[in-house]
Amino acid sequence: MSEDAGSKAEEEAEALEEGVVEKGDFILVELTGRVEETGEIFETTDEETARKAGIYDEERVYEPRVIVVGEGWVLKGLDEGLVGLKVGEEAKVEVQPEDAFGERDPEKIRMVPYRILRSRGITPRVGAQVEFEGRTATVRSIGAGRVQLDYNHPLAGRKLLYEVKVLKRFETEEEKIRALIQRRVAGIDPKRFGLKIMKRKVRIEVPEEVLYSENLQFVKRGIALDIMRFFPNIREVSFQEVFKRESPRRE
Repeated sequence: MSEDAGSKAEEEAEALEEGVVEKGDFILVELTGRVEETGEIFETTDEETARKAGIYDEERVYEPRVIVVGEGWVLKGLDEGLVGLKVGEEAKVEVQPEDAFGERDPEKIRMVPYRILRSRGITPRVGAQVEFEGRTATVRSIGAGRVQLDYNHPLAGRKLLYEVKVLKRFETEEEKIRALIQRRVAGIDPKRFGLKIMKRKVRIEVPEEVLYSENLQFVKRGIALDIMRFFPNIREVSFQEVFKRESPRRE
């Protein structure tokens, strides 16, 4: 083994022992994202924080997020900022506009006659988002019978600040596969899924409470593709749907 290779192996061993996050790690993360300039919260994994910030969405499940570091599952700047964090510690990660939603592009701003929007059933309000000509835009101003539509992302040009806590790093093959299931099936304890890992196959037992979920077939396909992507030795992923007899009630 060369000196450079030996040094790298030692660094990786030290990182593993100290619980330092590296690229390729499977981790569980709590996070809250703010606009640095205003402090406005635009994203969080915590339900109470979402309610207080006025961004609560009843269609969402608020829980820690599974991330494979370096896979682009979060903004580039945050993804890179996770590397080097320690498991269990809270940290702040600054994300520059170019590593978030990009710089504002003046070419994406246009003026549209108010009457055209109204003729299509759109009542513009400053600050509101509207669908026009197949794209989403933010209404920036209204005046003199014209509406300024901004097709930039609402956070384009903004520096962001994330408050992050890495709760866990998944180490074993079983932990990682259950984490991939958790990512696709929000709000359900991944331990509710039966799991058998063989040399080239994985069999997953789907609990009854999940069987009536919307888009279940797409979810199963996503889980299977994730597993085969991160575990090249696995050639087949099968799902078994399980219904169990209820225990008789005692009088």
